[in-house]
Parts: sequence; C-alpha cells; structure tokens
Amino acid sequence: MYQDVIIAGFGGQGVMFIGNLLAYAAMEQGFNVTYMPVYGVEMRGGTANCTVVISDEEVGSPIIFYPKTLIVMNQPSLDKFQPRLVPEGILVVNSSIVDESKVEKEKFNAILIPANHIADNLGESRMANMVALGAWLAAIDEVKLETVEEVVRNQFKSKGEEIVNKNISALRRGYEFAMEKAS
Repeated sequence: MYQDVIIAGFGGQGVMFIGNLLAYAAMEQGFNVTYMPVYGVEMRGGTANCTVVISDEEVGSPIIFYPKTLIVMNQPSLDKFQPRLVPEGILVVNSSIVDESKVEKEKFNAILIPANHIADNLGESRMANMVALGAWLAAIDEVKLETVEEVVRNQFKSKGEEIVNKNISALRRGYEFAMEKAS
C-alpha cells in the first residue's frame, strides 16, 4: 500500500494539525509514515501546507511533487496544487470558500465539500479541517476512521470530552458527506 496527500490552506485553518493526526493514525495501523510541514512567511493567515506519505514499505522521501491526493482548504491552495495532482487523483475541496468553477472535475475524482458550512452547523467553525479530513478518509479507505477517532481522543483528552466529541462529530460528518456523494 502506498498513499500520499498534500494538505494545503491558510495558516490557522488547521492543515498541519490534520496532517499530524493522519500521520499518527497511519502509524497506529502499522504503516511507515513521513510528515513534512511547509509554512509561508507569515504564520497565521499565510500559506501553509504539509505532505503526508503512508506506505507499508519504507518511505524514501517526504517530498511529493505529483501527489495522488490533495486536500485544499482555500483558493490559493487550489491554484497552486491542482496542476500537480496526478490525473484521476483524489481532490478534496473546501467548497465553502473555493470557487467550484475552478475545480477540474473532469480530470480528477473531486469531492466538493462545504467544510466551513458543515463545521458552522456543528457549532464550531474552526473544525472545517476535521470535516475535510473525514471526507478524505472516506475517499481513500486505507487509514480507518476509527483509528483517527482514537488519535483524536488521545490528542484532546486533556481538553475535555466536549472538545473530543466535537472533533469526532466533524470528522464523521465529513466522512458521511463523502460517502453519500459516492453512492
């Protein structure tokens, strides 16, 4: 098994956080993983992306120029990374703030998910990243939702059960959205 993803957005959207969650979950499942964050010059509000590579064999490099999958949380990230996605690649797009007409739907397996809107409806706008990650998990079906939920529980246990449950709800809602669109 081999899977890679570039997760990209503005600083403060939680792209590094979901990259970390994904890397930890993949390790919990026994995969070899690399995680590489890339920050723009301004932290919060600047551009940010990370690459996660997951494999059942050794990973030679964390650098992926042509990713198999992509999660984009904002328009500049779509503009920058969509041209690099392999044909037929999986493209998860936060359609709440990305212009859907710019998504090359005929070239990629695109999941247009209104992540901000879903997170707002769940009562926590900052969890759009978790919604997007849930959609990605449904699309690739290699890293299990249950494993990511367990990592969320471990990461947030000191913050209380309410925060844990909100994050898991956002993750599940994104997963369910993608599954509904696929059927």
